[in-house]
Amino acid sequence: MMTDGLNTLTIHEARDKLRAGEITATELTEACLSAIEAAGALNAFVHPTPEIAREQARAADERLRAGEEAPALTGIPLGIKDLFCTKGVPSQAASAILDGFRPGYESTVTQNLWDAGAVMLGKLNMDEFAMGSSNETSTYGPAVNPWRRAGDDTPLSPGGSSGGSAAAVAAGLCLGATGTDTGGSIRQPAAFTGITGIKPTYGRCSRWGIIAFASSLDQAGPMTRDVRDAAIMLGAMCGPDDKDSTCADLPVPDFEAALTGDIRGKKIGIPREYRLDGMPEEIEKLWQKGAEMLRDAGAEIVDISLPHTKYALPAYYVIAPAEASSNLARYDGVRYGHRARLEAGEGIVEMYEKTRAEGFGDEVQRRVMVGTYVLSAGFYDAYYNRARRVRALIKRDFEQVFAEGVEAILTPATPSAAFGIGEMADADPIRMYLNDVFTVTVNLAGLPGISLPAGLDAQGLPLGLQLIGRPWEEGDLLNIAQALESRAAFVARPEKWW
Repeated sequence: MMTDGLNTLTIHEARDKLRAGEITATELTEACLSAIEAAGALNAFVHPTPEIAREQARAADERLRAGEEAPALTGIPLGIKDLFCTKGVPSQAASAILDGFRPGYESTVTQNLWDAGAVMLGKLNMDEFAMGSSNETSTYGPAVNPWRRAGDDTPLSPGGSSGGSAAAVAAGLCLGATGTDTGGSIRQPAAFTGITGIKPTYGRCSRWGIIAFASSLDQAGPMTRDVRDAAIMLGAMCGPDDKDSTCADLPVPDFEAALTGDIRGKKIGIPREYRLDGMPEEIEKLWQKGAEMLRDAGAEIVDISLPHTKYALPAYYVIAPAEASSNLARYDGVRYGHRARLEAGEGIVEMYEKTRAEGFGDEVQRRVMVGTYVLSAGFYDAYYNRARRVRALIKRDFEQVFAEGVEAILTPATPSAAFGIGEMADADPIRMYLNDVFTVTVNLAGLPGISLPAGLDAQGLPLGLQLIGRPWEEGDLLNIAQALESRAAFVARPEKWW
């Protein structure tokens, strides 16, 4: 059985080969399982599921052999972020407090993927409860970026919180992976690892069965090698869901069919507020180059203003911890997950306190405490309600720009290339939070955003650009992204060291 190199195919390449009978789903799956086994140094897959993968691959092969019209993801091996509940498979959100938790149900997004014929290779590393920008808060230890700086063996962060998903796709361990994005957790790791990641409009994907961080911000999305793959996978992931009241009851467009490559006459905005003091020159130049590429493709480039952008990070770091403190109150050691050992005479209060102290890591504890503080009686109006008002102003900024005919907004994806694991560990936590500076506005406004690789920095690391689209216009956003992708012609891959 020849499986060499099959794990590096794109989803659309593998789909075409499977349908043509040139390869089998079993061969494709075995290639990925072998790659996972050889890539322990990346710490990307934390709960591999080879038996489930082989069984699903056999079923896919039978479906393809029968000649029936198979969905686009039939036989395609994927990795699943540990935030998604998968029936009978550990689903820990990378937290010690959920040690041993195996759900008796399947999240809507993963069920949609299995219904579309996809193959589950296993669960992927992430920041604990999706709280982090470096994948260093995980109970499994950090995932490692497959990229290295030129001439430097320092292990690099793959970004967060979907760091394991990003590392696995970039290293060819799976053809695509699920991520979730609360403030940039799909787009920032995609930029750090030279892959594509899209956060759809809030409500496009069901949140049912995804372990909650901040319910009004969380949204699932695909992480893939290119824009076409993102369109294919997103089409399978989303759709209406009666089990999630925030999930939109809208038909799912054919996102792949929207990829015409024609963006002539499209108006693309460049927000002046995203030009930050101290922004690396490489990021600034890449941003300018991206605008030139879109202009060459026939788009009209216009300067725009999003005046409340400067308040986005403070507002986000009030709203997200507030919702986290509420969502994480359920983890108490009573019904499932970790339960602390009690000494004689200790009761239920001590059990709660010890369980949460032992089960939650430092960053989760920090955000729970911040969230509880801003929701407390004396500070609710001063912090939480004020942040909500700022959020409404940020949303209005985007609405006004779109009302003026702008169809997408081009920004950098991150303020830097990937940094070394541990390089920010001793820094003020706010330095880490600044990684979300270009991405959080999109979540606060509920908009779709996509990050795609567009160049390399002086040390040979990938840099990404972000496109922000109109609500519910993911097809148009993907089309503009593909036009940018084709001109950027990013083909670099990490050199294998693991």
